[in-house]
Amino acid sequence: MKSLKLCDTTLRDGEQAAGVSFTRAEKLEIAKLLSESGVEQAEVGIPAMGKREQEDIAAIAELGLPMKMMTWNRAMTSDIDKAWHTGVNWSHVSIPVSEIQLHGKLGISESEGLTRLLRAAEYGLRLGMIVSVGMEDSSRARMSFLVELVNSLYKEGIRWFRYADTVSAHHPGEMAERVRTLLGEVPADVELEVHCHNDFGLATANTLSGIAAGATWASTTIAGIGERTGNAAMEEVALGWRYLYKGQCAVRPDMLKRLADTVIAASGRSVGDAKPIVGELAFTHESGIHVDGLMKDTATYQTFDPSEVGRSHHFVLGKHSGSGGISHALSNQGLEVNAELSGRLLERVREYAEIYKRNVPEALLIEWFMEEQEQSRDVV
Repeated sequence: MKSLKLCDTTLRDGEQAAGVSFTRAEKLEIAKLLSESGVEQAEVGIPAMGKREQEDIAAIAELGLPMKMMTWNRAMTSDIDKAWHTGVNWSHVSIPVSEIQLHGKLGISESEGLTRLLRAAEYGLRLGMIVSVGMEDSSRARMSFLVELVNSLYKEGIRWFRYADTVSAHHPGEMAERVRTLLGEVPADVELEVHCHNDFGLATANTLSGIAAGATWASTTIAGIGERTGNAAMEEVALGWRYLYKGQCAVRPDMLKRLADTVIAASGRSVGDAKPIVGELAFTHESGIHVDGLMKDTATYQTFDPSEVGRSHHFVLGKHSGSGGISHALSNQGLEVNAELSGRLLERVREYAEIYKRNVPEALLIEWFMEEQEQSRDVV
């Protein structure tokens, strides 16, 4: 299976999430961690936003990281001029390609959009920049227009194109079909990137489907942060590709939690305790059946070892715990418990969980253990 390449857009599309604003120091730290994690390419900002944004991008460029960087720009020469002055030599030039966006947002036709895009791309190339092309709202565009656009820009020297599911209009089957169709009508050395949003919770699934269908690059953000409901989460895409598709990916799994913690803290948001891979409860187990299985063989309830991402299994006590969980928790504290005592403690655990609707703290379990031991001695 082929290798998945990542183009992370946490510093561009991720920061576009409502209420999110990274400081320059945070941007520099995120960029360093992305590079250290093995991410091949990062989209680091929008120069047209203004001088402060341009200075932030320039500061990232000055880090001299081995990771490639690009800026996001509209199909306008003025945007490309601003991008050129940041020192980032890769200009990603984007324009809507669906009729609904071309007409509704820009008030132009498909042919006018293509002409505008050609002029902007040619201008960037004349400046000596690497230019890639973003096709906003690709999922609602006519396939014949996408084919015409890619083939026209290819003749000008463009090789990288972004297929954007901007409003989450695809399901995985449709994404695969569209990607295969487009790649079948353009030169073989076109590198297609899939960029998916998460309005129906399918960003990761659609991204993986697009890669499996022939796309080369996955556009992601750390922890899926992004506009509205977010983007495809890098950690989900990377590990999903590795374990579900048996493919390769250069990203370092052991860096994913640190990356997520850094981005989430900088964003001022919370992605939820149950977030796959990086959430606080991602490897936490309460169910007696699960805990019993994991204690006997860790492969019973895991697809991959959490140690690969710098995590570990964590067992908690609650309504669905079993006696094995009680024994395990106490043995970790050097305490032995027989079946009768374990049963009494389990009743208290379940009653507590139902009343207070939370897990039982370890300290409280130990307190109950001491109480039950004392009562047993009194009876004797």
